[in-house]
Amino acid sequence: MSPIQLISVKTDISKSPLETFVACAHQMLDPATPEAVRRAMEPRLLAQLPTLRALGVFDLFELRDAALRTWLNDELAELVSPGR
Repeated sequence: MSPIQLISVKTDISKSPLETFVACAHQMLDPATPEAVRRAMEPRLLAQLPTLRALGVFDLFELRDAALRTWLNDELAELVSPGR
């Protein structure tokens, strides 16, 4: 398990979009994370994209994991031009 503890899908703890994004991304990339937990993290991670994009986070930082970067770039492109 990664240093970041598994986040409960039903957590009520209010965290910043960046904290939520980083925690979800860590869990998704951790090979010890069960697939069901990974799938549960996807919508939470994607929900942070509009806010992080508006803050310019993706203009300042690049994700090192190529698969995660490609997936999120596709999702960000869909935010810019929905229905493509």
